[in-house]
Amino acid sequence: MPYGFIILMTGVLCASACALLGSFLILRRMAMMADAISHAILPGLVFGYFLADGPNIITGALGATGAALLTVLIVQGLERTRKLDISAAIGVAFAAMFALGTILISRFFRNVHLDTDAILFGNIEFSSFDRLYVGNSDLGPTSFWIMGTLLVINLGFLLLFYKELKLTTFDPGLAAALGFAPAIMHYALMTVLSVTAVGAFTAVGAILVVALIIVPAATAFLLTDRLPVMIGGSVVIGASSAVFGYFSALWTDASVSGFIALWTGVFFALALLFSPSQGLVARLLTVRRNRQRFAIDLLLVHLFNHAGTTEEATESSLDHIGTALHWPPDKAHHTINRAEHRGYIRQEHGSLVLTADGRALAQSVMSR
Repeated sequence: MPYGFIILMTGVLCASACALLGSFLILRRMAMMADAISHAILPGLVFGYFLADGPNIITGALGATGAALLTVLIVQGLERTRKLDISAAIGVAFAAMFALGTILISRFFRNVHLDTDAILFGNIEFSSFDRLYVGNSDLGPTSFWIMGTLLVINLGFLLLFYKELKLTTFDPGLAAALGFAPAIMHYALMTVLSVTAVGAFTAVGAILVVALIIVPAATAFLLTDRLPVMIGGSVVIGASSAVFGYFSALWTDASVSGFIALWTGVFFALALLFSPSQGLVARLLTVRRNRQRFAIDLLLVHLFNHAGTTEEATESSLDHIGTALHWPPDKAHHTINRAEHRGYIRQEHGSLVLTADGRALAQSVMSR
């Protein structure tokens, strides 16, 4: 397989496997747990290498997974003390574990391929050189097998326990009453997340693991309120980030992992701005429409209250409307034009007169 294709597919497989789990972390308000796990596996990785007397993928993965699960237990234990909330507990646990791992690496593995740069940024550019051999048979890049297996595991986990995950995520009290075990599902999810973080760790580094687990899911969360669509959308966004990140790095001769993480941020920014339901632009437009509608309602009520009174001629005068409602001339002009365009008022001899629709709307507003 071509060198570039291996890098690209490693990124896509990694992004897809990570994104599958991110939605439940976002909905459970545990996004920082991915950060904690991805940083806290370092001591376990070093411990596994000690057991093997050098770098070894099997003992390293087992040690890293054990460290990740230990971190989850530490976080839960700190939270149960009721002295710290979940975010503070995560911060304490992952900072301590990551610091310990960094010290051990710099002290005992300074001269081997495992260093702090590889830990943080990964070595996805060299994924094609790490081959999986069974006997004398070359089965291809190790990253393909690891991330492909994790993708199947994560997908199978979600398909098998989707109902339980959904129920324990949205209403753990009801789940417990119905006989489900929220704690078991929580630790099952954390176990799968830990294994995924460990698998993706060596290929893309700690920073990109966090980005691929959290950011695509957070982006999809802004775009939909349906869980299946959110999960599928997060996978599409994560895989797209890997594709765009690879070609951007190829074009600029820069870090592939860095550009993949950057594209996750770009997609999130676009969703944050232009999401039809939750985007900042949509909210600004909604606020503007509400202000315009309120101004029209206020104008109609003003005309309705003075209709048939001795002040009607003055209060409905085009020259007096802005003063009466304390509006600047531009706002008064635009509001009158909008109300007239919608058929609520008409102009007669320099004054404003309510139409039948305008009177009906004014009465409706006043009754509310």
